[in-house]
Parts: sequence; structure tokens; C-alpha cells
Amino acid sequence: MVWQDFVVAVANILFSLSMVFQAYRGFKEKKGFITLQTSGLTLMGLFGLAISFFTLNLYFSTAAALLNALVWIVVFIQRIIYKKD
Repeated sequence: MVWQDFVVAVANILFSLSMVFQAYRGFKEKKGFITLQTSGLTLMGLFGLAISFFTLNLYFSTAAALLNALVWIVVFIQRIIYKKD
């Protein structure tokens, strides 16, 4: 394993954790706090990064980026479900 794989994976895991708290708050308050554009563009970028990491054989980074993207999908869906009043 290259050290960059570990660093990128840890950073993505930290980003995922911060978004888990955001997603929890969204479910608790039944609101979508982040715009569709922000969450949509972010999750597309994260999927692109995951593909790039995979082609570079950075498997921990790939998994962490996919985890991060999945949390952003939850936030994206929250925004659709909990439309702004």
C-alpha cells in the first residue's frame, strides 16, 4: 500500500463522518439543508474520484470515496423528499 492511499482514504472517511451528522440532522428535522446542485455535483465528483482511484489501484481510497458518495446521495435524496416550504 502506498501512503497516499491511506491519507486519501482517511480524509474521505472524515468527510463522510461529517456528512453523516448532516444527514442525521436532515432526517431528524425533516429538511433538506443542502441544495440539489451542491449535493449532485459533489456526488458526481466523488464517483469520478472513486473510478480514478480504482484505476490507480488505490483500493482503500476507492472504498472511502464510494462511502462518501453514498452519504451525499442520502443528502441529495433528502433534498428531494423534504422540499423547501
